[in-house]
Amino acid sequence: MKDFGLNERVLKVKDDADEISRLIEEYKPFIASVVEKHVGHYVEYGRDDELSIALMAFHEAVEKYDIAKGNFLSFARMTIKHRLVDFYRREPKNVSMVYLDSTDDEEDESYRDITFDKSLKEYDERQISELRRLELVEMKNELSQWGITFADVARSSPKQESTRKAYLKAANFVIKSPEVLEIMKTKRYLPVDKIVKATGIPRKTVERGRNYIIAAVLILSGDYQYIREYIQWR
Repeated sequence: MKDFGLNERVLKVKDDADEISRLIEEYKPFIASVVEKHVGHYVEYGRDDELSIALMAFHEAVEKYDIAKGNFLSFARMTIKHRLVDFYRREPKNVSMVYLDSTDDEEDESYRDITFDKSLKEYDERQISELRRLELVEMKNELSQWGITFADVARSSPKQESTRKAYLKAANFVIKSPEVLEIMKTKRYLPVDKIVKATGIPRKTVERGRNYIIAAVLILSGDYQYIREYIQWR
């Protein structure tokens, strides 16, 4: 019940700067814990850049949150991690500096560059893998609100290219129709009649692909950057 109350609170305060500031102040310990788990060491407000990034990310999460995204704290945690990864990509000097500091001053500069590039690449791969895992957790929770599991989506996955294109055509129609998308997300049902009428896809095809189409709409219209990049949608 506590998380549900917070979800409602966020929806109410997202347009009130003073209330957002109070919420951020109240959840500073949560924000710090997310950062510490991400960087692997203690961080302190006013000293570590990561916390400044995380505070802005939390504020962003408040402004972008809607109830269709599930639990707010999970959404905020994922937003913070996304922004930290973006920060490290922009400021590569912050990543794995131990590799540089441990080399001899007279060591060949090309070796230093190769070592750094390798450590940065490995860091990116680890972080992207973790963010993708978090997104899958969020996706699982969101699908559960529809009574759908990953296994259900897998069972409805198209085996033929023509069927896959039909499912994605249906999903793209929903995504590009704000009113239809809003109805789908708030009332939690796939508007089969509207899809059939607008796209000409046979009703049986849409009904057979219900779980796959819903998953595609949620991923392509939601904050699932890494799942979206990982799956071939076109």
